[in-house]
Amino acid sequence: MTENPNKNLAAKYDKLREILQSFQKVIVSYSGGVDSVFLLKAALDCLGPDNVLACIGVSQSLARSEYEAALQIAQDLGAPLEIVHPREMSNPDYKANSANRCFYCKTAIYSLLNDLARDRGFDAILAGTNLDDLGDFRPGLQAARDFHVLSPLQEAQLTKQDIRTLSKQLNLPTWNKPAQPCLASRLTYGLEVTPDRLKQIEQGEAFLRSLGLTELRVRHHDHLVRIEVPPDKISLLLDDRQRTQIVDYFKELGFTYVSLDLEGFRSGSANEALE
Repeated sequence: MTENPNKNLAAKYDKLREILQSFQKVIVSYSGGVDSVFLLKAALDCLGPDNVLACIGVSQSLARSEYEAALQIAQDLGAPLEIVHPREMSNPDYKANSANRCFYCKTAIYSLLNDLARDRGFDAILAGTNLDDLGDFRPGLQAARDFHVLSPLQEAQLTKQDIRTLSKQLNLPTWNKPAQPCLASRLTYGLEVTPDRLKQIEQGEAFLRSLGLTELRVRHHDHLVRIEVPPDKISLLLDDRQRTQIVDYFKELGFTYVSLDLEGFRSGSANEALE
């Protein structure tokens, strides 16, 4: 007999609540993305706002629009929020942008959250890692293990689609939000992370969104920019007027060459070079 998917999802959600209720006071590593918003909501429902602290790390790799949206969502949820400044840019290993850049980034923020938890009596730090993340290349997971950061969504066997479905049921505004990893993830490995390059990416993606695109990436290859949009949107960018407008804008940002990836948008395409 086929298993009822709704019953299975309800069982996972019950498991998540059981995990969360085993804690007294928790810090949620918060970004405003699909996973961390859902985790924050679940923690608030299980433990109450007096026992939950959302912490968002603010740096040059976080787009301003993402930061402002995250603040608004936390406020709407009634979540206590604290801003921390991980200062990963002061670490030469992070700036070198090797394949394990994310490890140094997460180490910077988790070390701050670890100190905060110790000083204020929180018994756990929680991150929004889901079950699907285990099948991807994510060096930041090692940093989570190093600082004993827990992943209750993963422990409850919740996939990304599970989280989107439950988020919709909970009326969370992020249920259909496209994934938005940090700006540094758009830099090709080996190209130094600098404030100017991060700003180019942020402004480039904001410009493309102003044209009506929602799912996209601006990939930085030094003098060349590689734009990814879903395959069914590629033709929109090839209209002569639109194409000229895009080329002119990105050249004003400082790129010499402006390219459109004909394979289309795909999350984590920078990792294809590692394979």
